[in-house]
Amino acid sequence: MGLKDRFRFKSTAAETTAETTSQTTGIDALPHPEGTEQELRRFRRQHQWDPFLDVDKLDTIDDALASGNTEKEAAIDESLIQENSPYAEVRNSVPPTDSDVPVDTVRAWVIGAFLCTIVAACNVLLSMRRTPITITATVVQLIAYPMGCGWAKFMPAKTFRVFGRTIELNPGPFNPKEHTIITMMTAAGSSLSYAIDILLAQEIFYQQQFKWGFQILLMVSTQAMGFGIAGISRRFLIWPSAMVWPAVLIYCTVMHSLHDHRPSDPSTTNGWKIGRYAFFLIVAGCTFVWQWFPLVIAPFLSYFMWPTWIAPSNVVVNQIFGGNTGFGLMPISFDWSTVIAFLNSPLQTPAFAILNVLAGVCLMTIGAAGLSFAGPEYYRYLPISANKNFDRFAKKYNTSRILAPDFTVNETAYTNYSPILLGPTFSLSYGMGFAGLISTIMHIVLFYGPDVWNRAKNSRYDEPDVHMKLMRKYKEAPEWWFFVIFAVSFAFGMIACQVWDTHLPWWAYILCIAIGAVLFIPIGMVQAITNQQTGLNIVTEMIIGYIMPGRPVAMMLFKSYGYMLSFNGLQYISDMKVGHYMKIPPRSMFAAQAFAVIWLSFVQLAAYNFLLGNIKGICTEDQSQGLTCPGATTFYNASVIWGVIGPARVFGAGGIYSWINWFWLIGFLVPLIQYFVARRYPRSFARYIVTPALFGAAGMIPPATVYFIFQWIIVGLLFNLVVRRMFFGWWSRYTYAMSGALDIGTALCTVLIGLGLGLSESNFPTWWGTEVVESTLDFKGTAVTKQFVKGVTPPLGPATW
Repeated sequence: MGLKDRFRFKSTAAETTAETTSQTTGIDALPHPEGTEQELRRFRRQHQWDPFLDVDKLDTIDDALASGNTEKEAAIDESLIQENSPYAEVRNSVPPTDSDVPVDTVRAWVIGAFLCTIVAACNVLLSMRRTPITITATVVQLIAYPMGCGWAKFMPAKTFRVFGRTIELNPGPFNPKEHTIITMMTAAGSSLSYAIDILLAQEIFYQQQFKWGFQILLMVSTQAMGFGIAGISRRFLIWPSAMVWPAVLIYCTVMHSLHDHRPSDPSTTNGWKIGRYAFFLIVAGCTFVWQWFPLVIAPFLSYFMWPTWIAPSNVVVNQIFGGNTGFGLMPISFDWSTVIAFLNSPLQTPAFAILNVLAGVCLMTIGAAGLSFAGPEYYRYLPISANKNFDRFAKKYNTSRILAPDFTVNETAYTNYSPILLGPTFSLSYGMGFAGLISTIMHIVLFYGPDVWNRAKNSRYDEPDVHMKLMRKYKEAPEWWFFVIFAVSFAFGMIACQVWDTHLPWWAYILCIAIGAVLFIPIGMVQAITNQQTGLNIVTEMIIGYIMPGRPVAMMLFKSYGYMLSFNGLQYISDMKVGHYMKIPPRSMFAAQAFAVIWLSFVQLAAYNFLLGNIKGICTEDQSQGLTCPGATTFYNASVIWGVIGPARVFGAGGIYSWINWFWLIGFLVPLIQYFVARRYPRSFARYIVTPALFGAAGMIPPATVYFIFQWIIVGLLFNLVVRRMFFGWWSRYTYAMSGALDIGTALCTVLIGLGLGLSESNFPTWWGTEVVESTLDFKGTAVTKQFVKGVTPPLGPATW
C-alpha cells in the first residue's frame, strides 16, 4: 500500500463519486462457486461443534443435502452463507456490505494520535489511585464522534502537498471507518502495561534502579510481542466465521448507531420506532446521570445486601448474604458498574456461555460451602471469600517477617512464623485455574484440532462468510510484517533480561514466551466463542516458582512475558476482528495498531517517570493524593509469595494444598467425557458445554464473589435467553446498542468521579446510605464461624511445614 492509500491523497471527481456512493455486497465480492453441495458439506463439517450455530440450521442443511435437490441446496447456501452471516448476533450488529469511503485520512490519524496519547498518559496516573479506574476505548469511541463531526464541519476543505502528493485536510463527512481507526488506536495501546507494575515493584519495593534503557526494552517487548503473535494467528482467530468474538460486536453496534440516524421499522422491532442512535444517546445519558447515585451519593445502591443491614453483627446472615467476603446469595444491585465489574457486559455474551458460567459458579459455591463448614478446622477461622493470604493466627500474611535483606526466604524465620493459609474460595480458585487451563487445551484439541491443523496448512481452508469475502478486495497485511515485530520485540526482551541483573536466564525467558505462544490459539478460540479468557498468570507463577525458587524479580518477568504475550495479543486480535467486521483495509489496521503499540509504550514510560520524579511519597499508604499503587503492591506481594516462598511449599507433595493438584486431572477428564457424549448425542446439551468457560469464570472467585457473578448471570440470561426468545425483533435491534450505552455512560461517570473527587481525596458527605454498607461483618471481613483469640486459640493449620 503506497502513500496515496495510506494518507488518502486527493482523487479525481470521478473517483470521489465512486468512493462515496459505491457499496459492495458479499455476492458482489466473490462469485458463487460452482459446487454448492460441496460448499454446504464443507460448512457443515466446519461448524459441527459450533455452539453459536442453532441446531435447526444444521438440520436444515442436513435435510437439503439428503434430498439431493440442487435448488434447495442453492437457496440455503444463498441465505446462510452468501447473503449474510450465519449468526444472528453478527447479522444484527454488522451489515453485509462495504462502503468505499476514506479510511487513512489526516483527520483520523490526528484525532486518533491525540486521544490515544492523552488517554494512555492519564491511565498511568489513574492506575496508581487507591481505587484504580481506566479510561477505556468505549469512552474514546463516544468522544471521537463529535470531534470528527466538528472537523468535517469547521475544517476548511484545503489540500497540501507532501513528497509531491496532494493530501486533503477535510475529506468530507466523518465516516465509521475513520471512527474505527481512531477507536482502535486507543484500544491498542491505552490499557496499562504490566511492565508498569514490574517497574514500580522493582524501583519502589526492591530498590532496583535499572533506568531508561531497561525500561524501554521491557515496555516495548511486553507490548509489541503480543501484537506480532496476534497478526500471525489471524488465520485461526479472525478469518473463520465461527470465531465470532461477541464482545467486539458492541463496538460495531455503537459505531453504526452513532453514524446511522434512521428510525427503526416497528414491524421488525416489536413495535418500537425509535432509532438506535436516539436510543443509544438516551440510555447513555440516563446511565451517566444515574450512576452518580450508587457511585457517590448512595453507595448502598451498589451493594444492595439488605439482610446484612438488618443484622450487621450476625455471622450466619453475613456469611450467606454478604457479597464482599461471604457467599453473596442476595445478588441485587442498582449499579451497572457492579454488574460488569469482573466479566464485562453480560449482554454481549451468548446464553450458552452464560449457562456454562452458571454451572461453574454453582460448583464453586457448593465446594466452598463444603470446605467452610466441613473441611479442615482452620477454614472456620477465615472469611469464606477473602482475596488475601493468611497466617496461622488468622491475620494477613506478613511477608516482611520471612524475608532476608537480599529478598530471599529466611528459613528460620519462615519456620518460626507460619505457612500460607488460603480461604475456602481462594483455595478452590487455584484448582479452577488449573482445571481451566488444561481443559482449554483438551477442548480445542478434541473439538477443533483438525480445523486448527488444516488452517495452519492452508490459510483459505475455512468456507468464507460474507464479511471475509468483502475483505478479500483489500491487500492483506503479510504475516512476515508481524513476524518481524515479534522477532525484534523478542530480541528486546532477551537483551533486557540478560544485560541487566534480573536473574532470569535465557532458557527461562524462551520458556515463558513458548508457553504464551503455544497456548495463544487455544485460549483465543475459547474467548472468540464464549467471551471468557483463560489466564496464564497462575501457571506462569507456579512454573517459575518451581524451577527458580527464591528469585522474585525473575518471577515477575517470567509471569509478565508469559501472561502478557497472551493477554495483550488477544486484545490486539479482538481489535483486528473489529476492523474485519467494519471492513477496515488490513494494512490500514496494521499501521494504526503498530503506531499505537510502539508510540504509547514511550508515552506510558514518560508518564511513569514524570510521576515518580515529581510526586512525593508515591506508592505509600499515606500518599496525600491517594496514589498508593494497589496493583503494584499486589504484584510485589505475589512475587514474594511465589518467587521467594515458592509454590512447592504450598502445592507440592506434602504441602497443605497438594490436593488441589487433582484439578489438573479433572480438567483433563471432563472435556474428554463431554466429547464422547457429544459424539454419541450430537444434538444434546453436550454440544453447548465449553469447559474452559465453566472453570474459568469460577476461578475468578476471589477477587470476584458469587454476589457479582450471579448478577451478571441473571442480567445476561434475562436478555439473551428470555428477551431473545420472546421479543427477538427488539433484542436484535437494541440489545447491543443498550449494552454499549450502559458501558459508556458508566465509564464517563466513573472517570469524572475519579478525576474530580478521587485525585483531590474529596468525599461526599456521610449519611446512612454511605455508611450502612461498611457497618457489616461482611464488609469488615470478620464474618467467620469461629473467632481466633490470641493466647487462647491454638495456631491454625499443621504443626510443621
